[in-house]
Amino acid sequence: MLERNTTPGWRHEREEASLSDVYRTVRTSSSGSTFRRIAAFAGPGYMVAVGYMDPGNWATSLAGGSKFGYALLTVALLSNLMAIVLQSLCARLAIASGRDLAQACRDAFPKYVSVPLWAFAEIAIIATDIAEVIGTAIGLNLLFGIPLELGVLITALDVFLILYLQKVGFRWVEAFVITLLGVIAVCFAIQIFMADPEWGAVIRGFFPTTEIVRNPEMLYIALGILGATVMPHNLYLHSGIVQTRDYGHSVPEKREALKFATIDSTVALCFALLINASILILAAAAFHAHGKTDVVELGEASSLLAPLLGLAIAPTLFGIALLCCGLNSTVTATLAGQIVMEGFLRIRLQPWMRRLITRGIAIIPAAFVTIWYGDQGTAELLILTQVVLSLQLSFAVFPLVMFTADKTKMGELVSPRWLSGIAYVIAIAIATLNMKLLFDFFQSLT
Repeated sequence: MLERNTTPGWRHEREEASLSDVYRTVRTSSSGSTFRRIAAFAGPGYMVAVGYMDPGNWATSLAGGSKFGYALLTVALLSNLMAIVLQSLCARLAIASGRDLAQACRDAFPKYVSVPLWAFAEIAIIATDIAEVIGTAIGLNLLFGIPLELGVLITALDVFLILYLQKVGFRWVEAFVITLLGVIAVCFAIQIFMADPEWGAVIRGFFPTTEIVRNPEMLYIALGILGATVMPHNLYLHSGIVQTRDYGHSVPEKREALKFATIDSTVALCFALLINASILILAAAAFHAHGKTDVVELGEASSLLAPLLGLAIAPTLFGIALLCCGLNSTVTATLAGQIVMEGFLRIRLQPWMRRLITRGIAIIPAAFVTIWYGDQGTAELLILTQVVLSLQLSFAVFPLVMFTADKTKMGELVSPRWLSGIAYVIAIAIATLNMKLLFDFFQSLT
């Protein structure tokens, strides 16, 4: 679908809509009850929430919970609050300008800036896919005994699932994702009940401590949790899939769309926080409390759950939830890859060809690294991918905050000053923590 957008403040006109084959295909209505209108916008937030509970998040949360108990729950909470602010800005950018974040970067910056930003975005998606491929393969191994190497290759088939679901309607993609999220929630609810955590310690874990910054090892895991929670590819994804809604073009219609899209993402991310916290709480209650402070491998965690919790079903529930997380994450990462490629490079291909290419860009290096590492060392690799994501995050966050604070680009939907102020504080905090991580890393080499 070609559509020209002449919003002032941008260097170029936006000629093609984001995800053009599903652009504005989900109908909304200005009439009817408020609940029905909210329901019409519900969906993109849950697809974004998938990225906040992917297998990479599992690895960092398991490592943090087993080693430090409940102490890093505060990082999960702060990361989620950051995510709520940043994802609301993604919806604002998309609805106000008609651009996703990749298109906005290409339109606003010269090539010597936009090309490196595209490269950083691709690196982030590759890191995301490595985590998701590993997680899905481990889930298949735990449930069906499929070798890790074969499981990695099986994950490549999810591109055909996306093609089929989008062919019958984008709502089916959302329904698939939300259904798997429900399965994940049930699995963790049962495991938390069996683990019987110390709830007083859980509550104290949500309060911050300076040890996180003073302890390099804890900071490394904390940044892994941050990178696994506030993920760069989610910023591109949300700004693209929000535009699947046919919300109209007038300012009042856009304001209503922004309100409902923000409600959608906020509620979904609160749900994601429950899952993330559950992973960390489970690790703290099942492993740290029993002196198992070095559990980092997903497979090892699964095998330990049965004897520690006393029920044979625990590893099965763990494997089902992990497989659902992996499937969901590969679906959303593939869509994010398409948005990044089309937005930055303006490559126009048939939908099936676009998805094969974007999936291939990510899964080929992911499969190579996973097969190379084999069954050993996957946890370290998973945590490393999340730290890489954290280091890439600033290259997506700063442009997003800059665009949404610029009235010439956003018009009447420009971010209020208080919101822009909070967003800049978040962006600077992320950049500062990353610089501290790099400083500690280079100091350790000397």
